[in-house]
Amino acid sequence: MIEEANEAARRSEARTAMVKARGVEKTFAAGGVLVHALRGVDLSVSRGEMVAVMGPSGCGKTTLLNCLSGLDEFDRGEVLIGGESVSGISDRRRTRLRAERMGFVFQTYNLIPVLSTVENVELPLLVAGARPRVARRRAESALETVGVPEQAGKRPNEMSGGQQQRVAVARSLVNDPDIVWADEPTGALDSETSKEIVDLLVELNRERDQTFVLVTHDASVAARAHRIVRMRDGRIVGDEPTKGGKRDG
Repeated sequence: MIEEANEAARRSEARTAMVKARGVEKTFAAGGVLVHALRGVDLSVSRGEMVAVMGPSGCGKTTLLNCLSGLDEFDRGEVLIGGESVSGISDRRRTRLRAERMGFVFQTYNLIPVLSTVENVELPLLVAGARPRVARRRAESALETVGVPEQAGKRPNEMSGGQQQRVAVARSLVNDPDIVWADEPTGALDSETSKEIVDLLVELNRERDQTFVLVTHDASVAARAHRIVRMRDGRIVGDEPTKGGKRDG
């Protein structure tokens, strides 16, 4: 009976959390040496929360983001997104989970050079099977949301870094995801443009109540989140709320 009650409590907790990780471990070989990238990581992120992950280079930040989002597999532990495991499902289901419920923003934008802005933004919807007319309409709406509708017909090399990152944010939002993963989203931008992108992410988080998990080296970026999770040597060594990123209510 106690085990059943504990299991019921565990499932209830998983439903209220957007991200729930328990005992996640990840190792890989590099130059003939076994690297322990993640060492039993436990982490919970509530729905609508914005969490920043910080730590020195090589501490496991990006590896953690990739394992939580299902981009990479891990050796041990459990990860649930909205109560659904990302490890106990097929590759097809994991890919569909990312396409339907997640958005991604990267430091290098990852826009396809030969496609126009609107084509880059609508691509995730087309891959997921949306009708072209619907995908185009939603892509144009996403570009409007991030403030660059006039860039719809341009290619990436015709835009500034800040404009490209806004397009990348639009692409991450076009499927109306439950959670957006961002890996150094301001790392390639100057300080003024970086602030504009963070302002945009904070506004989207507040207005849409979407969950954001950001990996960043920038303390000023992390301070805008609700919480800062600090990593070192593959472990979480700190987890504290911020003053500037308090949630409403």
